Order: sequence, then C-alpha cells, then structure tokens
Amino acid sequence: MIRGLYTAASGMMTQQRKHDTITNNIANVQTPGYKEQNAVSRSFPEVLIHLLRDNAQPGQSSIGRMHNGVYVEEIINQFMQGDLEETGNATDFAIVSNITTVDGEQYAFDENGQAVTADGELVIQPQAFFTVLNEAGEERYTRNGKFVLGSGGELMTADGYQVAGANGEPIVLQNAAGIGLSMDQIKLGAGGVLMADQDPLDGSTEQLQPIIDANGEPARLFISQINNPHMLVREGNGVYALSGADENPPQEVQDFTQVQVLQGYMERSNVDSAQAMVDMMAAVRAYEANQKVIQYMDSSLGKAVNDVGRI
Repeated sequence: MIRGLYTAASGMMTQQRKHDTITNNIANVQTPGYKEQNAVSRSFPEVLIHLLRDNAQPGQSSIGRMHNGVYVEEIINQFMQGDLEETGNATDFAIVSNITTVDGEQYAFDENGQAVTADGELVIQPQAFFTVLNEAGEERYTRNGKFVLGSGGELMTADGYQVAGANGEPIVLQNAAGIGLSMDQIKLGAGGVLMADQDPLDGSTEQLQPIIDANGEPARLFISQINNPHMLVREGNGVYALSGADENPPQEVQDFTQVQVLQGYMERSNVDSAQAMVDMMAAVRAYEANQKVIQYMDSSLGKAVNDVGRI
C-alpha cells in the first residue's frame, strides 16, 4: 500500500508540472513569437517482484512486474510556424521559415518538425531566428521581431537586447553623414538588407539605398539557422541560448527561398488556446484522480492502525 502512495504522489506531481506548463502557454497566447511548450511524461523503469522464501524453502519465486509511477522527463519546445498578423509598423518584423533541406538532402517534415529517413533515422527540421545580443555581447535567438529604436539609433528588442547585423555587431541606423534615421525611413530589402531614403525631405522621388554599417558593408538582419532547435534553452522574454554552440554553431541563412523576413508583420504565438484548455482540464482531472487514490489509501491505513490494531 505504501508503494501505491508513492505511485499516486508521483502522478500528482507529474500532472502539476503539466498544468504549470499549459498555464504558461495560455498566459503567452498574445506574446509575439512565443513557442508552445509540451511536458513529456515517462514511467519509471519496471521492477521485477520476487517472493523470498523462508529457511525451510531457500530461493525465491517471481511474482511479476510492477510500475513505480511516472515523472516529467523533459519540456519540449514546439517550433511550428505561428500565424502572421499585419501591423503596418515599420519596426515590426516576422520570420516565415520552412527549411526542408538538410545537408543537401530534401525532407518532408511533419507538423512537429520531424522526418524519418528510409534507414529509420530521425531528422529535426532547422529553424530560423533573429540574432540578438545580450548585455555581455553574447548571441541569443528570438522569433519576436517587435523592435524599437534606441537613443543612439540602435535597433533593439523591447527588452533591451541589441539586434545583431551580418557582422555580428549591433545594427545602428544612421545615414552616410552619421545622422540617425527614423524607422519610418527604413525599408526591408531582399535577404534582410536594411535600406533607407537617405534624404526624404529633398522633395525628389524616394530613392532607397542600403544602410552602410561600420565595416562599410550593407547592414542586414542576421538571421540564424539553428539545425537542431531542441538544443535551444529558454532564458525568458522569448529569448533562447544555444546549448553546445561550440560543437554545432548556428549558420547564417543564405537561402531566402525557404526563409522570408517580412516588415510590417508580427508572428503570433503558436499556442492553440482551445486545445490548451482541453489539456489543462485533463491534467486537473488526472490530478484529482490521483488525489482520491491517496485519500482512499490514507483512510485504509487509518483503519488498519486504529481498528485492526485493537483486535
């Protein structure tokens, strides 16, 4: 019976973890670029039960197998493409990613971003992200493209991360004379190149020219391709760090036929709120079921101690 208490308790803790994950998804339904999380549960390894005999009959006989409950093995990010919402704001950018080529091979990925080769090998679909820099200048990755303009002309996220350009340096929006540009002057060109009307008040027809960075190269958004997005670790505010970046570094997206960057659009969260509510209610019901099992066992133990013990 004590084993049953532990099994039911592990079930309660698992459902509590699932409930917390789902409520976090629901809380971020309106967060741009948010990617849904799923809690994956797994049973503890089975154990083989044996009956130990007394001294008169040495040895043991097998009774059977027993499960010891479940636990949440990991939290998996779901990187499916979110719906696009047109905002018309020049500071809003959205990535539309459908990378189907991995190491020169073409794959048909399912809705979970997975494909299985003829040899049974699992292939994960690469994903594209905006590259941003934290306070220490370290690269981080996000799908939230609602950017703002800093006081010095830096392109930044709403949480203060600087948006990185192709040279890995922060993007500063200035014209050739070093004068800051407003976001209304900025237009997104092919391949993520940032362009601007260098003199919008001269009365002439608008002529877009690439913004030149500190190295004399056209400034463009650094769009990183993460070959295994499950190696990304959440740091909050929709920002990810890449685990094992030294062994499997990110690559800059070169093929913009499978990755598009759109200006004036926002990628919405990919959370299905209706399905999330169904999953949350299922977790609550399973939690209550395990709770009743514990209450029943507690009542049975109480009777065994208080009533049977008197006989």
